[in-house]
Amino acid sequence: MSARVLVIAGSDSGGGAGIQADIKTVTALGGYAMTAITALTAQNTCGVQAVSGVEPAFIREQITSVLSDIGADVIKTGMLHDSEVVDVVVNTIDELAAHIPVIVDPVMVSQSGHQLVGEAAMRRLASELIPRATLITPNTPEAEALLSVSIRNTDDMVNAAEALLQLGCQAVLLKGGHLGGDPVIDVLASDRGVVTLSQPRVQTTCDHGTGCTLASAIAEGMGRGLPLGDAVNRGRAYLHRALATAQPLGQGHGPVNHGHTVGIMSS
Repeated sequence: MSARVLVIAGSDSGGGAGIQADIKTVTALGGYAMTAITALTAQNTCGVQAVSGVEPAFIREQITSVLSDIGADVIKTGMLHDSEVVDVVVNTIDELAAHIPVIVDPVMVSQSGHQLVGEAAMRRLASELIPRATLITPNTPEAEALLSVSIRNTDDMVNAAEALLQLGCQAVLLKGGHLGGDPVIDVLASDRGVVTLSQPRVQTTCDHGTGCTLASAIAEGMGRGLPLGDAVNRGRAYLHRALATAQPLGQGHGPVNHGHTVGIMSS
């Protein structure tokens, strides 16, 4: 059975990350994507040129409209740019969707280095949303920001993943792509223990939106009923192929090939 995935995140006008990447990923994996847009961004492969936030009350309206009619099997969050947005998302989920699994991708910085989330929002994310999460999917810079630690190797990643669990979430997938080296090591931590996951690094500049893509791929798998480990492995395999088959677009960090499952843009 395909999954109904409600994505609460920002829009990327360049199409490589954010809501656009989420919709492409969920659709390519056979799910049905719905959205509540938290912010509009003017961006391309070279960077983020402008950000315009959506009023929190309207974010609530979007979530309510979807859940009151279509419903959802899983919720995935992305860019929540200020503390008011975090609060309205948390309160609406508590009221209308407390029984639905929540995958939190703690988006903080764009691929080009643009700061997308303020300090107050980060604190609210850690104290209010992460404790409600079924899974969080930070990369190493995001984990460093959440924990105020330095992560330089796999041992640091394991320690950080265990520390992130103490924030109250059920599971953590800490992504190691930013550390460099080959293979890429990710760390999956839950109450069942800690597992390191290895994958060959794809040498490409088409890596915009990898975090959004992976979190949405995992969300689609969990929404269709896969166990956590299976959903993570399926999502990582989808992203790896999307990186390996991506075709260059733009002058900076291009998008991955979200459509490889249906033959779109395949090499």
